[in-house]
Formats: sequence, structure tokens, C-alpha cells
Amino acid sequence: METVTRFDREHCVRAVQSKDARFDGWFYTAVLTTRIYCRPSCPVVPPKPANMTFYPSAAACQQAGFRACKRCRPDTSPGSPEWNQRADLVARAMRLITDGVVDREGVPGLAARLGYSTRQVERQLLAELGAGPLALARAQRSQTARLLIETTALPMAEIAFAAGFSSIRAFNDTVREVFALSPSELRRRVPAGRAAGDSTPGTLSLRLPFRAPLNPDNLFGHLAATAVPGVEEWRDGAYRRTLRLPYGHGIAALAPRPDHIACRLTLSDLRDLAVAISRCRRMLDLDADPVAVDDRLRTDPLLAPLVDKAPGRRVPRTVDEAEFAVRAVLGQQVSTAAARTHAARLVTAHGTPVDDPEGGLTHLFPTPRALAALDPETLAMPRTRRATFTTLVGQLADGTLHLGVESDWAEARARLLALPGFGPWTVDVIAMRAFGDPDAFLPTDLGIRRAAAELGLPSTPAALIARAEAWRPWRAYAVQYLWATDSHPINFLPV
Repeated sequence: METVTRFDREHCVRAVQSKDARFDGWFYTAVLTTRIYCRPSCPVVPPKPANMTFYPSAAACQQAGFRACKRCRPDTSPGSPEWNQRADLVARAMRLITDGVVDREGVPGLAARLGYSTRQVERQLLAELGAGPLALARAQRSQTARLLIETTALPMAEIAFAAGFSSIRAFNDTVREVFALSPSELRRRVPAGRAAGDSTPGTLSLRLPFRAPLNPDNLFGHLAATAVPGVEEWRDGAYRRTLRLPYGHGIAALAPRPDHIACRLTLSDLRDLAVAISRCRRMLDLDADPVAVDDRLRTDPLLAPLVDKAPGRRVPRTVDEAEFAVRAVLGQQVSTAAARTHAARLVTAHGTPVDDPEGGLTHLFPTPRALAALDPETLAMPRTRRATFTTLVGQLADGTLHLGVESDWAEARARLLALPGFGPWTVDVIAMRAFGDPDAFLPTDLGIRRAAAELGLPSTPAALIARAEAWRPWRAYAVQYLWATDSHPINFLPV
């Protein structure tokens, strides 16, 4: 039975017949005659419409007894844009599952983080995605297993546990069921030049797909221009940063390419692979639907020229919500350079040291607990901002305030606004770049007001908010286009 709710059958059939890559990850096509499921853009001749059925997730296809196509590799599609643009229970659950919570804490742990019962979570996921949390996590494990099989020379037993399987038997059975090939057969199908993988232990090189178009200028420009020394850097055409992960730490190097993001991950524990990939994708906003965003913003005649000039802008986000909140406070009413200096001092004094033989990264960003233990008198900032900083890290450290992929955006906004020194600008910056709210807006931002005035848009906050109603639900992307009118380094790809 078809469970797709986002599109009707006619839309799905048209997308498959036109091989429209924009819909990859939105839904999957299962072919009744071959028992194979594909992405909409699969290069093979489309099946007859009568032989197609559609599912909203790879897990639902697998549960219905379909195996992944060997040609289009649907498990390597970009993720659905819905999970990063919604704040309801299903979207929050999907972000947690992608972050590996079910593998680490089980379904009860997932439900506890969401504040619902296990039964409620399972019922809503099944209704919208055609699969429960265990099946969705299993689909992710199979994808991680395939990636490790094809990009490393690790023994199969190590791959099984690194991918999150509880036993080698479960690993073998799942791979055969999903891909109709044994793990060894999957490895033998890899071209000889790619089979060996990276020679550095714990390092993998892979490609992160995205929906075109993608404009890398402001995305990588922003990350590089605001990079905290020791934690982030731009080196040899790639943005590099350290990652604090559930089982250890890692270093990610991300470089834009015409049709993918080149990703090189060095991990202290390979069990963190799926989480590291998920966080890098989220930071670079790779699951966005740029066509839908740009089409809406083009309806404003004053924004349309900006969109047409450089379509596909993304919102630069973060790999750690609590870290970004701290950095947002450090950046209040100071220049980008001053904010980087403040953050670098904290990193040197309170961060966790790491080794980086390939570059200049030295630390993980300090945890809230480490920052809560510091002497406030050592902070080189005004007393009022010092109070804002210490209150924030104190509440993050003791759990009074929790910022994560599962956050309820409205509740988190209210909690932040209740803190001393947190005004609308700080909260909306956090909502935009940490929570990933695609409709977060900064009407009081000086750069936005200056750009608005130059374009002939209203420049007072109230009038600009009224004009921006037509841009919803993509006002965070409008912010990127407005910022891009300035000559600030955040808008340019580093050289």
C-alpha cells in the first residue's frame, strides 16, 4: 500500500518519468514486478505506472520486501528536506534517528528525548513514513555498512560493529536483504581504484550529495570568515573543523565540487561515522530544496535579481547547537574578528586538545560544563555580557536549558529570551544557524537593514517584517541573499 503523503500519485509518476533529481530523497519508487526500489531519477527505463508504488522512506520500502536498486543506489540520495524545515514530532524524531540516538539509547531513549511515550512516537512515524524507529535506524545502519564496505579495507567484522549492528549475523542478513548481495559481493563490485580506501587509519573520503543548485560562496565563506582558530580553518580549498562525537572525536574536511561536497573524515572511533556525516550535512544545509526556496523568493521583484544572479544559497549552520549559542553571545555587539579572538582564548584555555597531523586544528570546542567552571573575572568582556555568558553556560551545563536537534523551536526560543542579555537578534541567529529554522529572520540586523535600504525594501524592522511575510517559510534564506549584497568576507569563497 502506498504511504506517500507529501505528493499524490500523479506527481510521483511524473517525477519518475521525467527522472527529476530534485525529488530524490522526497520519496522512493518501488517496482512491483522486480521488487526493487529506486530514487525518482533512476537512469533505467521507467516502469509502467501500473507497476509503480511509492513510499516516503527507504525503510518503508525495505519493510515491504523491496531491495535497493544497484544502478541508482537510492540509499545515497540526499535526505528529505522536510526533516530540517519542520519542528513537529516526526521531524524532531527523524533528526534524532539520523544522529544515531536509536542505536545508542534505543527507542525508549528516543521517546524520552522527545517527551512522548514510545507508542506515540512509533505510531506517528509509522503513519507518516511507513516505518517505525527501529526500521528507520536499521536502514541507516545498512547505508553506513555499505559506505564502509565500499570505501575502506576494514574486515567485515569491524564494519559490522562500526555500522551499529549488534552481531555479524545481523549485519550479513541485513546487507543481503537490502542490497541482494553479500558484504563480500558488494566489495567485489567496487572499481579497483576505489577499493582500497584511504590509507590513513580511521580516515574515509566520501561524496556528500545535494540538490542542485548549490552556491558555495556564502556557505563556505561564512564558515571560513568566522572560523575559531584551533577548532576551524580553511586549508587547501577545504573548510576543516574538529567534531565532538558520541564515541570520540573527529576532524572533517569539506570542499565544494560542482555536483557534490568532497568530505574527508578522520574519526577516533568509526562508530561515529553516520553521526559525523549527518552533522556535516546539516551544517552545510545539504538536504535543502533550493528550487522551492528560490521560487518563493523570486516572487518579490526586488529579491528576484539577487536570486537569479546566484541561485542556490544555503544557510550556514553548525555541528553543535550549544557551541553556537555560546559563540552567538561572544559575538554580541563586536566585530567578527573580535568574536573569533574571544572564542579562541576560551578554546586554548578550556578546550580538549586533539592531534591534527594534516593541518592546524588543535582543540575541540569547550563543553558547557568546562565553561561553567571558569572564573568569570577572566573573561575580557563587559560585565553585562559576562553575566549573559555565565548564565547561558550554567544552564546548558546543569541541563536547565537543552539545545539539540530534537529541540522544540518555540519552547527553546522562549527559554532563550528569558535569559539576561538575550534579545530577538541573538535568539533568531541561534534559531537560524543552530536550530535550523528556515523561517528565522533578522529584521534588526544592521547588514539586513542596509541591504534593504539599498534595494528599495522597507528598512525599518516593523515594515520589513510585514514585507517579508511573502517570503515565508524561507526568510532565513532571504537573509543570506540580503547579506550577500555586502562586500564582507562571509560572502566570498576563500582563495
